[in-house]
Amino acid sequence: MERLVGDNIVLIGTAHVSEKSVDEVREAIERHKPEIVAVELDPSRYKVLTGKREWRDLPITKALSGSNPYFFIAQAFLAAMQRRIGMEQGVEPGAEMLAAIEAAGENDIRVLLADRDISITLKRAWKKMSLREKMRLTWNLMAAITGVYDEEMEEIDVDQLMEEDMLNMMVEELSEIVPSVADVLIHERDTFIAKKILQASKDGKVLAVVGAGHINGLAEKLEKRGPFPTYESLNYVPPKGFSIAKAFGWGVPWFFLTWMFYMAFTGNYETLREGFVVWFLANGIFAAIGAALAMGHPLSILTAFCVAWFTSLNPTLAAGWFAGLVEAKIRKPTMADLEYIEAETLRGFMSNKVVRVLMVTAFANLGSVVGTIYALPYILGTV
Repeated sequence: MERLVGDNIVLIGTAHVSEKSVDEVREAIERHKPEIVAVELDPSRYKVLTGKREWRDLPITKALSGSNPYFFIAQAFLAAMQRRIGMEQGVEPGAEMLAAIEAAGENDIRVLLADRDISITLKRAWKKMSLREKMRLTWNLMAAITGVYDEEMEEIDVDQLMEEDMLNMMVEELSEIVPSVADVLIHERDTFIAKKILQASKDGKVLAVVGAGHINGLAEKLEKRGPFPTYESLNYVPPKGFSIAKAFGWGVPWFFLTWMFYMAFTGNYETLREGFVVWFLANGIFAAIGAALAMGHPLSILTAFCVAWFTSLNPTLAAGWFAGLVEAKIRKPTMADLEYIEAETLRGFMSNKVVRVLMVTAFANLGSVVGTIYALPYILGTV
């Protein structure tokens, strides 16, 4: 799909997983001879695409450190959905972007990374979503990565993905599930990319390689030529607000610590000792059971048992994080493990190193929550 905007901007719409798109991109660059090739990538995804081997060998613990978790989540789930189409075509997701970058390099053409940082996009989307939207999105993403949608994916004709009506239908469906996500993922990014392209066009002809779903939105914004919001407003991430879950998370430890000081102040040392033992054992045993149900390593189970009493008193920590970290250190999963998750059988699913680490983390956390709920009535009964 090709569209001209003015005299010096060419938009090439691709399907991301089509061999036909790869050929069209190379042919368009040869035919138009642009001074600048813009691609729908940010620096993080550019590094992944051009250093595929390094990304696949990257330990999960590295991918989840610092500000990387949002990028990790995006790369994992987007790759899971696109891979199921790409495997049918023998083309990896992003192959046409890589072809554009390589063709630009062969012809000494400047490459423009025109997309907004994926971490900022996901943070903005998450902040705008309601609790119901978050739950619906989580379910759909988990269904995609575990293969629940395999049959539907296999029925998709890649050529249809290049048709405008098909793509508009997909965007509309996304808007119905999580409206705020559709706005951030599609419309805001259209604005960001259009602004980048328009600025670059002042230096010469720009050929932009983007997903076909962005063509109409980009063309409309480029033809109007603004006005555009500032980059600061497009990159702004709203601060965390108040929530019932946060209030509960901080309320429980404050109540427990207040109870401890009260019992000590009034001299009820026996009640204090018994209450602490109940808290320690309830959190530890249920967290350990959770890690065991996820088939965690004995050291991961022991870790969950030992730290649960403390992490339940600190809303910024979680027993599952420590248990998951130990599990990751032992099993040493890499990003490549995300590409080979077998969903046909439970044994095959659980044998995946990444799945095992995530399950140990989630189940240990859930167990600690159950332990807290179990211990609270005893503590309340002593007041």
